[in-house]
Amino acid sequence: MANPLVVPELRAGEKFFLRPWRLDDVAVVREASEDAYIPLITGVPPNYSDAEGAAFIGRQWSKAADGVGYSFAIANATDDRAVGQIGLWPGPHGRASVGYWVAKSARGQGVACTALRAISSWGLEGLRIPRLQLHVEPWNAPSWKAAERAGFVREGLLRSWQEVGGERRDMYLYSKLISDGA
Repeated sequence: MANPLVVPELRAGEKFFLRPWRLDDVAVVREASEDAYIPLITGVPPNYSDAEGAAFIGRQWSKAADGVGYSFAIANATDDRAVGQIGLWPGPHGRASVGYWVAKSARGQGVACTALRAISSWGLEGLRIPRLQLHVEPWNAPSWKAAERAGFVREGLLRSWQEVGGERRDMYLYSKLISDGA
């Protein structure tokens, strides 16, 4: 078993913050499970029940407890309501992967970009990880535009990179380096 990781609370601009998941965050898990895409690329259950929602949250806690990575709820600063998820998954060779989703009701508010800025600053400066990377399908313009606004650089197209929904999909590869500075 790896050393347990501590998921801190991180400020994400004026409107949002990143925090550990809580059982009362099941409402955002329910909303995400109704999205046609989120359950295909994440551990969000495609068929929501309260038990499945709680199990999803339990898996987020387990990732830190098992030393696998950091999974944060993205929360609205005014009411502490979870509106999405972002995670940082350290790997070998000084790299970490970043992944995120935003519930439909919170899209178009800069949530993903703001959360990406917060987690990348923490990962690069706080944890001293030299390279963060993420993958986005080419059709998902809102996601790759958020990554670019957060300072990630598109490095290329990975053809047939990942299976999504039973078919091989291309992915853009984005990175942000510790040497890029703030």
